[in-house]
Amino acid sequence: MKNVKCARCVRCGREYEARPDLTNCACGGILDIVYDYDCVKAALTKEKLAARAERTMWRYRELLPVEENTPDTPLRVGWSPLYEEPRLAELLGIKRLWVKDDGQNPTASLKDRASAMAVAKAWEAGAKTIACSSTGNAASSLAGNAAAAGLKTYIFVPDRAPKGKVAQLMMFGANVISVKGNYEETFKMSAEAIDKYGWYNRNAAINPYLSEGKKTVALEIAEQLGWEMPDYLAISVGDGCTIAGVWKGLKDLYAIGFIDRLPRLISAQSTGCCPINRAIQEGKDWEPMEENTIADSISVGVPRNADKALMAIRESNGLAICVTDEEILAAARLLGRTCGVFGEPAGVTGTAAVKKAVELGLIGREDTVVSVVTGNGLKDVANAIKAAGEPLHIEPDLELMVRGFADRGVTVE
Repeated sequence: MKNVKCARCVRCGREYEARPDLTNCACGGILDIVYDYDCVKAALTKEKLAARAERTMWRYRELLPVEENTPDTPLRVGWSPLYEEPRLAELLGIKRLWVKDDGQNPTASLKDRASAMAVAKAWEAGAKTIACSSTGNAASSLAGNAAAAGLKTYIFVPDRAPKGKVAQLMMFGANVISVKGNYEETFKMSAEAIDKYGWYNRNAAINPYLSEGKKTVALEIAEQLGWEMPDYLAISVGDGCTIAGVWKGLKDLYAIGFIDRLPRLISAQSTGCCPINRAIQEGKDWEPMEENTIADSISVGVPRNADKALMAIRESNGLAICVTDEEILAAARLLGRTCGVFGEPAGVTGTAAVKKAVELGLIGREDTVVSVVTGNGLKDVANAIKAAGEPLHIEPDLELMVRGFADRGVTVE
């Protein structure tokens, strides 16, 4: 890869050749992919990018760690819509707001970006089988992307994973192991199996290439905004890989001169599981927490990518905002009723954090914000119904309809 110099440990600084089967540093630290920005600048311009018809994450190949002859993966991953939402901006009390709906990816979450990268690197490594542990979205994204690429998968999920996500796994033909335990126990079991059988490792905090896939959401946001950066970018946070990838993408664009400033990050976590935000708020190292939130995709009590996530939040002078499950459900309703965007609980946690940050006076009336919705609401129908309520159940009688709506404060007109 002419555009990649090496992989470097974020903890000890040791450098490694950027082989396709990289995992963690010998010291246990997470690796970061280091680019040759002079090479990238020579190969990529804004004009060249604008002329490309390809509307997927692979339009940014000069900023991705793949070989020139590695084909694009089969599913259409990336280039999700970025909606400007003036009504919601006015309701929240900020100048401008955009919502990036990444639930429109093939398996309905941002995690498709990482899984597409995993498939590409597995091809380069000559692997036939990929495995991972997941609370749900990484699992379904891997299963779908691998199935399209003709690769076998073994996927470990905690038994609390929502049925919609497990149904996706089974439909995509994955070999699914539902573990009677929490995510940490699930992760350990997947690590043991991967070591024993030599499967390609898709675990995002182990494989350094996956955050490079996730960073494409930031590259898209910048291009869709005409390279004009907002003041804040809000993203939900679980193991830390996504926010680390977003920050890496923004720094890449700054390094090659495509943007002239960096936004501040908003790290959004649930109060029921917030080890990364708690570390920021208390100014100390992170400590494990119980996993006690409806936002299953970010319910990670032992975050594996905490080093990169904490660095990203601190480098950006970001905000660490924790919201309750009730505030998450309220944000799901708000996005649905003002924007027509249907997000799962973890997917809307960023928007819940934006609302709370405004209420706390941390975001001002003249500020501009992008909020990323990381997963579609159909992933978790039970909590969607909890947020939105049940429909009106009646016999086929219009009078009953009118009375029923009146009881709910709705006038039929």
